[in-house]
Amino acid sequence: MSSSAEAERGGAKKQSWPEVVGLSVEEAKKVILKDKPDADIFVLPVGSPVTRDFRPNRVRLFVDTVAETPRVG
Repeated sequence: MSSSAEAERGGAKKQSWPEVVGLSVEEAKKVILKDKPDADIFVLPVGSPVTRDFRPNRVRLFVDTVAETPRVG
């Protein structure tokens, strides 16, 4: 089945996951992989430079939360 035929039937594959905003990285990965088992997930800091090429299996997960107090040593 072509992607256009799939979209017409309401079966278009998911392209974004706004529902994972605010979840931990591991929880977000689980949600994404449930919807797209072949996803190649890259975890990157917010603002990271990225390439502009399109890869249908790549999902970029941008994070910016500091989880623990930074310490010297």
